[in-house]
Amino acid sequence: MVSQIIPCWDRDAFRLSPQGSAARQGKPAQVGFGVDGFVSNYTSRIDAKGRVSIPAPFRAVLTRDGHDGLYVQRSLDEKALDCGGNALLREIHALLDQLPPFSEERDFFSSALLGHCENLKIDTEGRVILSESAKAQAGITSEVTFVGHGFKFQIWDPGRFQVHLAEARSRLHDFRKQLGARRVAPDTPPPRQHGARE
Repeated sequence: MVSQIIPCWDRDAFRLSPQGSAARQGKPAQVGFGVDGFVSNYTSRIDAKGRVSIPAPFRAVLTRDGHDGLYVQRSLDEKALDCGGNALLREIHALLDQLPPFSEERDFFSSALLGHCENLKIDTEGRVILSESAKAQAGITSEVTFVGHGFKFQIWDPGRFQVHLAEARSRLHDFRKQLGARRVAPDTPPPRQHGARE
């Protein structure tokens, strides 16, 4: 089986208004968001033919999303791959629609988010073949870890993901402390309710 790399978006099928994604416009929730999104993490081996099995729960989300392949692109911030179906494309287009058409910023985002996107074929056993360039980008060799992110999932080298997870937990602890500090009682008391005693 050979992975198919084809243009990864249909302009008419996924065009959004400047107000953002369908979910933010008050329309019914789309597959890939909320409780129906990609959750948890799974580690799988790449077989001798270069194939790797997408976890069954992730395949189920892709099926409900109405996409029979897998969009794969390089993460902008991490040494990992961002993957998903139509929900991922909707979020990308919602982001792009916030930028003026033909602007330099939009061109840069489009090149980074769509220009390097691959649309991989999923075989009847739920397997894909990651391109050599994608594996090199994520430092993947013989194993991968699939990590749910709601509307998308990421593919990592397992060891690198463990380092990232430890950092994420540490930073989350710091964020929680910052949020707790913001909840300190205000300097001035709230106004007294009418009729309250002194």
